[in-house]
Amino acid sequence: MPNAVEVVKKAAVEAVEAGKPVNLLFGEVISASPLKIQVDQKAIYTEKMLVLTRNVTDFEVDMTVSHQTVVISHGHPVVDTYTGGGSATPIDHNHPIKGRKKFKVHNALVVGDWVVLARMQKGKKFVVLDRIKANPALKGEWL
Repeated sequence: MPNAVEVVKKAAVEAVEAGKPVNLLFGEVISASPLKIQVDQKAIYTEKMLVLTRNVTDFEVDMTVSHQTVVISHGHPVVDTYTGGGSATPIDHNHPIKGRKKFKVHNALVVGDWVVLARMQKGKKFVVLDRIKANPALKGEWL
């Protein structure tokens, strides 16, 4: 059973911690799978210690679009029960893309990302809030 001094010490530490509702940290992703974030030379936080926000994960969204594809020359197959079908003569044309569509946002953390983390009370879990620097390894098509 703890003595009175230990109980008072523990209460004092908890009171100090309660006065610091948020502790922000900065770190670098050193492994994407399994996820590991290095905060300083010694502290490396692993996947089970991290809570990820949508800002740092892949996710899907519904979007309403009204676009046209670029104009290209191509043909389409023709299904015909009389002649057996064939192919339409290629011509320059485009196609509409309209309506509500599902898109995947590729936002998962990759090695080299710098992030800001918030320490949860008791210090056992860390919320990865967002990136703080753009990663130069970002890839994709840009028009």
